[in-house]
Parts: sequence; C-alpha cells; structure tokens
Amino acid sequence: MTMAPARTPGTGTQGPPTDGARPARVGAYPWAMAAAIVLAVCGAALSLNGVLRGWAWYWPAATTVGAVGFTLAGLRALRAAPLLVTAGGFLSLGAILTLTFFRASSILGVIPSAATFSDVSQLIRRASETVLSETAPVAPNVGIVMVICAVLGLAVILVDALAVPLGMPAATGVGLLAILVVPAMIKPQSVGFWGFVATVAGYLMILACSQWFAPDFRSQGGAARNPGQLRRAVLTGAVALAATLVVPLAVPGFDQGTFPQGSRLNPWGTGTGLNPMITLGNSLRTPDGSGRITYATSATAPLYLRSVTVDHFDGESWGPDDRTASRLPLGGPIDPGYAVLADEQQQVTAIDTGTFSSPYLPAPYAPETVRGLNGRWTWDPATLSIKGSDATASRRQEYVVTSSVPNLTAALLEQSSAPVRDVPDDFTRIPGNVPEIVRTTAGRVAGAGATPYEKAMAIQRYLRSSEFTYSLQSPVQGGYDGNGLSVLSDFLEQKSGYCIHYASAMAVMARLEGIPSRIAVGYAPGRLTGATVTVAGQGELSEYEVDARDAHAWPELYFQGLGWVPFEPTPSRGVVPDYASETASPAAPGSVENNDDLVPDPAPAPTPVPSATPVPAPGVGGGSTDAGAQVLPWLLGTGGVLGVLLLAASPRLVRTGIRSRRLRPRNAADAVPLAWSEMLDLGRDYGLPAGSSESPRAYASRLRTSLLGEPDGMDEAAHRAVAAVTAAFERRRYGRPPEQDDGPAEPDAGSSGTGRVADSHGAATAPGQLGPLEDSLRANATLLQRWRARWLPPSVMGRLGRLATAPFRLAGQAWTRRAETSAEAAVRARPAGPGRAGLRTAASTSRKATD
Repeated sequence: MTMAPARTPGTGTQGPPTDGARPARVGAYPWAMAAAIVLAVCGAALSLNGVLRGWAWYWPAATTVGAVGFTLAGLRALRAAPLLVTAGGFLSLGAILTLTFFRASSILGVIPSAATFSDVSQLIRRASETVLSETAPVAPNVGIVMVICAVLGLAVILVDALAVPLGMPAATGVGLLAILVVPAMIKPQSVGFWGFVATVAGYLMILACSQWFAPDFRSQGGAARNPGQLRRAVLTGAVALAATLVVPLAVPGFDQGTFPQGSRLNPWGTGTGLNPMITLGNSLRTPDGSGRITYATSATAPLYLRSVTVDHFDGESWGPDDRTASRLPLGGPIDPGYAVLADEQQQVTAIDTGTFSSPYLPAPYAPETVRGLNGRWTWDPATLSIKGSDATASRRQEYVVTSSVPNLTAALLEQSSAPVRDVPDDFTRIPGNVPEIVRTTAGRVAGAGATPYEKAMAIQRYLRSSEFTYSLQSPVQGGYDGNGLSVLSDFLEQKSGYCIHYASAMAVMARLEGIPSRIAVGYAPGRLTGATVTVAGQGELSEYEVDARDAHAWPELYFQGLGWVPFEPTPSRGVVPDYASETASPAAPGSVENNDDLVPDPAPAPTPVPSATPVPAPGVGGGSTDAGAQVLPWLLGTGGVLGVLLLAASPRLVRTGIRSRRLRPRNAADAVPLAWSEMLDLGRDYGLPAGSSESPRAYASRLRTSLLGEPDGMDEAAHRAVAAVTAAFERRRYGRPPEQDDGPAEPDAGSSGTGRVADSHGAATAPGQLGPLEDSLRANATLLQRWRARWLPPSVMGRLGRLATAPFRLAGQAWTRRAETSAEAAVRARPAGPGRAGLRTAASTSRKATD
C-alpha cells in the first residue's frame, strides 16, 4: 500500500491549516471556572471569622486563593498538560506564601531558601502556641494566618482538580465542606449565614460553568437546556432544605437551631479537661457540668483550685510558660521561693479529680506537699504549678495536698509598699502595643492610689462596678472572645464579658501601674455535696464539688513580703476575699439581674451526713484530651487530607486530562489521530495493549472480540464506534485526499457491514464515537478492571514508569557511548599492523550505527 502524507481537511495539498482548521480557542471557560472556585473558597473562608478574631487575616487569605485559582486558569488557557497545571498550582501556592510571609528570607521574594524553611517551622510553632493560649476566636498572628492561607490554597487545587480534569464538579462540595467543618466544630454559632450562602453560591457557579462551558461529550446536544433539569433542581433544593431541618436532630452536639446557625457541632462530646485559656469559655457554656471534681478541706471556707498559672503576655495573648528546663520532680517539699512576713495557716485538702483530664494538677495555693499521686509529676519553682508527663495525667487521681495560706488583712496589704525584689521579668513585662484606651483607663482608675494595695483595690472596684456586666455570649457575638490586647480594648469599650476578660484587664492594668501580676486558671470554690470525707488527722470534712461550669480565671498580684495575693474582679463569680472586700463598693441594685447566662444558684445544700469514706487512695490515669476546641490540628489535618487526596487522584487526573485534550483537539486535522490514540489507551487500560507490529485493523478486530459483547446486542454502538474510528484512522493515514475520494467509504472488515464513516477523515465524528465504547468496556469489565482503569490506568502508569526510569536509561546510554569511545580510542592508539585497520574500521562503524 502506498502511504500518502497527511493532508489538512479541505485542501488538496500539504500546507498550513486553513481558517477552518485553526486551533480551537479556549475561550472564557478556564477563567469563569477559576472565578467560581475562588468565590466558593473565599465564601467558605468567611465562616472562619469567629475562629480567627477580626478580619485582618482575610486579605492575605483571599490573595492566596485568587493567586492559586487564576494561575491554574492561566496555565489551562495556555493548554498546558493537566499534570503541569496542578504542579503550577502548587508552585504558585508556594510562591504566594513565600511572598506574603517569608519575603525577607527568600530569594527574589518568591523562591524559598533554607532560612525560609526555618521560618516556616517557627510560624507553625507560634500558631500552635496561639491555639493553646486562647479560646476561639484566636488572635490572627502571622503563624496561624499562614496556616490558614496554606490550607485554603490546597483547597483551591483540590476543588479545581475535581471540577476540571477529573470531570466531577459535583464532588467539589467535599473540598468546600472540609473548610466549613472547622467553624462547625469550633464556633458556638457554627458556620454562619453569610459564609454558608457565599459557599453555596460559589458551588452553584462551579456546577453552572461545568454544564454551560464544558458539557460531557457523551451528553446530548440539548442536555444543557433540558426542561426536566428545572424540575430536578427544585426537587434537589427541597431535599436539601429538609435535610437542614431534620439531619441536625440526629447529630451529637447539634441541639438547637438549623444549619448553619445551630449549636456547635462536636462529635466527640464535651471536653472534660481544663486546658489553660482555650476551653474556659466553652466549659462555662457547657450545660451538663462535665469534668466533675470533688474535694474535702480543713479550711473554714471552700477553696479556689488552681490548675495552672498564666504569666507570659506578648501583647497578642496570655499564655502559660511551663519553664521545662527549670521544673523540679515532685517528691519532696514545695518551696515558694520567697519569704512571707505574715502568720500562715496550714490547710489539708483531699481531692478526687474523677474524669477531669489535663496535664495540670488542680490544687489550692500555695501547695507544700502532695501525697498519693500516680505517674511522673514536676513543679515550677516560679509559679508552683504541678504538671504531669502526659495530657491526661490528672484523670482518676486521688491525692492529699497540704498548703499554706497567709492570714491577710487590708491593713497588712496597705503596709506592703516596699518595691518588689527578685520577681522574674515575665511578671512585669509590658508589651509596646498596649492600646491607648487600656493605658488611659488604668491611669484614670488607679493613678490616684498611693500604694500598690490602693491601686489594686481601685481596679477591682472599677471592674466590679455596675458599669460592667457578666456575659458568656456578648464576647462571642461581638467578636472579642479571647485575652489579647485587642480583645481587652474591645472589652473596656463594651464592658461585658466573663472571667477571662476581667482577669486579663486587672492583670494588664496592674502591670501598667507597676504591680507584678499573673493569671491563675482553675475552678471557683464550688458547692457542698452533702457528704463528708474522713481524712487521717483531720476527721470528717465536708465535701465540695466543682465542674466545667465552675471553670474560672482570676488575677494574682505580688506584694513584697506577702507573696502572690489573689483578687476577684469578676462580678457575680467566685468569692471576694475579706482583705479585698473591706473597701470594695457593693454592686448597684439590679446589676446581677442584668448579667445573662449565669449559672443558676445551687439549691440549698443538705445537711452533711457522716460517711465512712476513707482517705483518698491513689487512682489510675487515662482518658482523652479535649481535641474538639483546637483549631490548628484541624487546619493541619485538613491540609494533609487534601494533599493525600490530590496525590491519590493524580493518575486519574493525568488520564482525564489527556483524554479531555484528545476529545477537544486544538486542530481539527488532529481529531482522528487523537481519537485513535485514545482508543488504544482505552484498550490498554482495560487489559488489551496493542502489539508493536499489529496493524490498526487487526488490533480493532482483537479489541472487539476480547473486550466487547455481541455486535448485534447491547454493545452494537461500541462495535460501530471501533469500526468507525479504525476506518477513519486508516483513511486518514493511508487514504486519498478528501476531494479525490468521491466514493462511499467501505466498512471495516470486522464491522459486519455496520457503521459508516461520516466523512472522509472522520474528523467530525471520531471523538464523539468513543463515548459508547468506554461505556461498553466498563460494563464488560470486572470490578477490579474498572477500578484499575479509573484510578491506576496502565496507559498513565506506563508513562510515569518510563518517565521515572528515563534518567537511568540516559545514564546507561551515556555509559555505553563512553565505553565505545574509549574502546575506539584504545584501538587507534595501538600501532598499525595486519588486521588492525579493519578492526578500527569495524569499531568506528559500530559506534556510528549505535549513534
């Protein structure tokens, strides 16, 4: 057979394509889809307001989303391969993150350097510290904003991969839902109305773009305008609306309202531990009183149980400083490290932690000895806080604490006016970014005090006055639920909050007035249970109980010669000490009634009934941490899941992209060869690769015999497709030019007379013929074959294998050439002799043949 060179349709000679064969324009599809994806992800990011405080974080997040989304669109507009488009998305994400957060340590502002990776580690550590030191909404420092931007950028890449190359636009809701899960787990108000609406709008735009611009080639031409779609859309919307009303009733923790405005979603239930400054607000909002602790004490009044001291303040948030290097093993006496010049009273307290889970041990201040603990424990000489070796060390512990408390009076505190000595800088440090309202308020309220005690009393009196109200919900609704300086500024303006805000305000204003301060986190005194506990050497002691509703924070101020002295600035919470109530102003009438969301007063305690409860014995540890309220693990976990999903889908991503490019060729003249290549890959994916010397007609016959059913049965359309594509490919490669081909096209030998090529080259019909073929291959294949063809297609895995081994093949070829060159040089270097010339000529000829 005489092989004729390929010709362009519509011409009789070789040459450049005519106007009818110009490359197809991409059009607005990549940009419209990118805009829809950016809108959807930015809309989902709106719901993170309330997880992060304020809106300063949103601009870098939106910039990251836009940069990644439109980079993908630009590469797709240039008709880059799908794998290159996805790789470009990752590169653009790295570049925009580097430009935004690591410009100083990068190369040319966008290329990470070795120092950049060190900075990344520091920012991730800072984000983790923020999560551990604040309740939601957390302070949007550079670390946690960087993590948010990275996760949103990965979400854009995943949604784009699902929508475009994988051809599953409806599945993009999974990527968007991954973003919405974070606020649904963290925020009391769940996702929020506007974030939900914007996400849905973007999702609908993604579906619209996929239908309008790039309908599946197997769909009928009028499918986009099928009037039945309106009916199906209305039905789908009605089902979704019903789901928002019914499904929340079956979701644990979703006890009121409708999605997205219902109660916080928390499948793990309520945390029973008290981690410093992160679960305090959520614990107070817990209605069931989880994490119950009981104690019996020889003190004349119920005690504050202190879990941890929060003393490090950098302006963005208060946080605990564990001082790991300076902690001492718990085993002997605990020394406070300073002398107390007042009479002291020794108290014995027996504590049963029950299900309370925390690395910190609740104990009255100041502990001198602790007996009966299980596990390894250490204590901090600077704060006397006791910490276990794991996050649930306090669970199921029963122990006895001996503590010493100075007998303080207002007169004694008034006399303590000497300058403080030997106090670490952590307790006096003042950030440079203190808002003006905080400085002004501190000076106005306490500036007239002549002694530290007068200043402290003035601050406490101001915060407990009728100007302030206790509220658990106002900070959440107002977006200032936390303990940083910006939160403190909002609190002093709104004058409504709970213990975190009052304790932070008094601690900061005390430091501004020159008084060392810190914040204690633990439990308010609690209430009687009606039982008694027998403690050796103390007799029968009344038992008290506290739980998550009693979680509390209070400030401690340092007075020279007296040590750390607790105050109670929070109205209607805790107990004001006698030394702090002598000059305190009583609350105005009706002020308590204005405080919403207070824990109801307990019923009158029954008369204690003696019991035979023995001295608490050591218990056992175990349990789980309160993971539901931590933001950073969700963000990092979401990013990891998105990355794994992209990696797992990459073979399918590549295969779908190749197939899409073949079915929508840039040049109409390439339609038939590309359709033939696609048919070869389909056969390879379903276990029938073409032989190296096999003719098109022979392979088509083998494909129809091996992988398809009867020609006259359900697979008739697939047989027609194979015959049509094969005939079009043969005529395209070996046939006459179209204007010279006036006769009808003969059917393929194996077609049984069915099928006829629509035109001489089949350019108009060849791509569209492959839909029935793929459907039939899938229907006749086994489950394993279908799964492999979809997720691990051999046509792609073979290419990836060749790509992976290419460096080794090139190295082997280079080594072979080098060996031949060395052999030839050795032959030339030898003296000429009989037979040498022929040998040299043979070696030279062999090298040229190899080249």
